[in-house]
Amino acid sequence: MRETEPEAGKRQLGVGMVGYAFMGAAHSQGWRTVGRVFDLPVEPVLTAVCGRDGGAVRAAADRLGWSAAETDWRALIARDDVDIVDICTPGDSHAEIAVAALAAGKHVLCEKPLANTVEEAEGMAEAAALARARGQVAMVGFNYRRVPALALARRMVAEGRIGALRHVRLTYLQDWLVDPEFPLTWRLLKERAGSGALGDLGAHIVDLAQYLAGEQVAGVSALTETFVRERPLVDETAQASGGLTAEGGSRRGAVTVDDAAVFTGRFPSGALASFEATRFATGRKNALRLELNGSKGSLAFDLERLNELSFHDHGEPAASAGFRRILVTEPDHPYLDAWWPPGHGLGYEHTFVHQARDLLHAIATGTEPAPSFADGLSVQRVLAAVEESAAKNSVYTPIPA
Repeated sequence: MRETEPEAGKRQLGVGMVGYAFMGAAHSQGWRTVGRVFDLPVEPVLTAVCGRDGGAVRAAADRLGWSAAETDWRALIARDDVDIVDICTPGDSHAEIAVAALAAGKHVLCEKPLANTVEEAEGMAEAAALARARGQVAMVGFNYRRVPALALARRMVAEGRIGALRHVRLTYLQDWLVDPEFPLTWRLLKERAGSGALGDLGAHIVDLAQYLAGEQVAGVSALTETFVRERPLVDETAQASGGLTAEGGSRRGAVTVDDAAVFTGRFPSGALASFEATRFATGRKNALRLELNGSKGSLAFDLERLNELSFHDHGEPAASAGFRRILVTEPDHPYLDAWWPPGHGLGYEHTFVHQARDLLHAIATGTEPAPSFADGLSVQRVLAAVEESAAKNSVYTPIPA
């Protein structure tokens, strides 16, 4: 890794982050590291982090490398030394914070999914378009676009290496909700999270499908299911869910989001897509897998082997043809000219470093970042269409024996 000191006279941009839990820690890693790896046009400064609990957010600031702590996101936005607002909060606050930050003249990075509803996402995209005319940028944090192997897959599709796209298959499998006694956290409440596995995991694979295919999903047919419909209450959800009393006197609340979503889609080109997102795949911790089949070849990727891309060239003789492994660690592969020698792989955390790099370049050059808020709105519309389709398909038609 190339260690560099800040260049004299390089313009600094203060970053203010709202939220400091899992995603906040991941984003902090990206902001801390990006200037020590890439030759940047501007220098990010970790100015302030914000959270509601004063003691906890001050401890997080010390642990994650932020210079100051705030307990009100409005105060964070109002700071003159904050130029970029990074939103790492639950989805129910994305729209309010992002719109306010853009109105205050800040650049914005917002975690996925963009919002909890299409209406909120439309308002955010409109605010981003108005801000764009003033020279601001707004980007959604779909970090898996920044896995070098997936960026290489996009390049190969765009270059026509697999020909006309026929099929896209994507699954995102986790198992952290299999235990029915896992508590009712905010991610299991529709008013906080918007949806369950659909928004948490499905948003990623919808974005990847559209990114890799280079076109937007035009229609879907879907099923969703909630396998465990009540869970033990925790302090953060007891009041919000109006806890129910179950047998034995334990307080439980209703799960109001999906546990799993399965849906098919079609692209305008005629290519077909299948999607599966679940938090009930026993034994799967973070299994994101995809395959693209085209008229001239195929590509396959598994996040558990994230430095590899599988490629089949259908033009090779059948006697020796097959999928071959591309080890994505060469300096001419996306992002990798700044990292280690060939053969030395990267990990999950590096996607957030690449995300910060891309946002800073967009700000410095005045170009539209990708994925933009308009891209996030496109994903939100697909998620809403999935929910609508699943509601219509919720009544089963028995097949005669």
